[in-house]
Formats: sequence, C-alpha cells, structure tokens
Amino acid sequence: QEQLVESGGGLAQAGGSLRLSCAASGRTFSNYAMGWFRQAPGKEREFVAAIGRSGGLRYYADSVKGRFTISRENAKNTVYLQMSSLKPEDTAVYYCAARESFMSKIEYEYDYWGQGTQVTVSS
Repeated sequence: QEQLVESGGGLAQAGGSLRLSCAASGRTFSNYAMGWFRQAPGKEREFVAAIGRSGGLRYYADSVKGRFTISRENAKNTVYLQMSSLKPEDTAVYYCAARESFMSKIEYEYDYWGQGTQVTVSS
C-alpha cells in the first residue's frame, strides 16, 4: 500500500503563507493522481486541490483558487500545497490523498490517505 505523510502545517497569521508537503513511499508515485482535502472542526471533509499524474493538469476549489498552488515532484515522491493569502477560514486539518487513476475532486474516489497536518490561521 502507498504510505502518505503530510508535513509543513503550523500557525500562520492572516495574509501569510505556508507550504505543505506530502511524501509517498514506494516506486509507483507517478502512477497516482494526487489531491489535497481539509476538514475543520464540526464540518465535513472538503476538496481543496488536485493534480494529475504528470503534474500538467490541476484543479482547485473555488474557495482557494488564486491563493493556493498544488505541485508535485515525482522524482522525490512528493506533492506540495503552497498556501498564500491565508484566511482564518483556512484553519483545518489538511490531508493528502492518492488515486490510481486520473485526478478527481471526489473524496471516495481516492485510494490512499495521509494522517493529516494541522493548519491554524490567526487573525
């Protein structure tokens, strides 16, 4: 099974930036489309961003479009989420996920999940 480990979360001020990383095990990373999801207390997990297997296709939730950027380095088995212009509403646990197919924004279509990293944005 693919193992995913998120890192880079922490505390940021409103308007600031954070860069999240998700490292995957194994040699088949390039076969997976990758996604980022987040979950705030008392809310359902929601889609944030997704990227295709080669990194050429990207999709973002409307709430983060223009502020967040997803990217990947297949040689490092790593996907990133660059978060800029952060808002208190971005506070959540952020999860990376892998899908053995083309990219998707639908949670149940993903096959593997990390354990999450906390992002807190103060005002």
